[in-house]
Amino acid sequence: MIIAIDGPAASGKSTTARLVAKKLNITYLDTGAMYRALTFQLLKSNVDFDNLDKVSTILGNLTIDMYDHKGTNIIKLNNEDITEQIRSSNVTKNVSEVSALLIVRKSMVVMQREIGYKSDCVVEGRDIGTIVFPNADFKFFMTADIKMRANRRLNEMNQSATVKTFDEIVLDLEIRDDKDTNRENSPLRKAVDAVEIDTSELTIDEQVNKIINHIKNN
Repeated sequence: MIIAIDGPAASGKSTTARLVAKKLNITYLDTGAMYRALTFQLLKSNVDFDNLDKVSTILGNLTIDMYDHKGTNIIKLNNEDITEQIRSSNVTKNVSEVSALLIVRKSMVVMQREIGYKSDCVVEGRDIGTIVFPNADFKFFMTADIKMRANRRLNEMNQSATVKTFDEIVLDLEIRDDKDTNRENSPLRKAVDAVEIDTSELTIDEQVNKIINHIKNN
């Protein structure tokens, strides 16, 4: 069984997907973290995103491991824990550009399918129900008012060393939405058969329950 959850940044899909997977006792696959891991490596290696030969070389030597540890999704790149680093503002600023590269998306889709077809899983991202797993058993598309999304992101940042104003976060989200929605390769969009969930006024538990109930009733 594959459960696809798509949606824009800060719509609540990552936390919800992880908890749905936990409740159903199946694998959780955070595809966004995979793109962030690659972006982190490219930045660390000072690789120009337009240099597709070097991008391809790094992709060929990329080993990404993900697992849950005490409720936290741990991300390891070539056996190095980069869970915190991939959430940096520099990675966030560049991940959309990296994600838009056709060579990157093709490689990542292969990796994601290899993981997904091995076991039952919840997969979340931006093109899961449309491109990666178009035949997923269940598809959900999570949305939320941009001010609510900005508040969530602000709360996340208050727990880290990152300092940004509310207006700066709104602008960041608007830019990210524009890049994700209008990129040529695998743009963010709702699958025609996806169930849309507006999370603006929902708690995480309510989001999780909506998905669980839909799955159990269908």
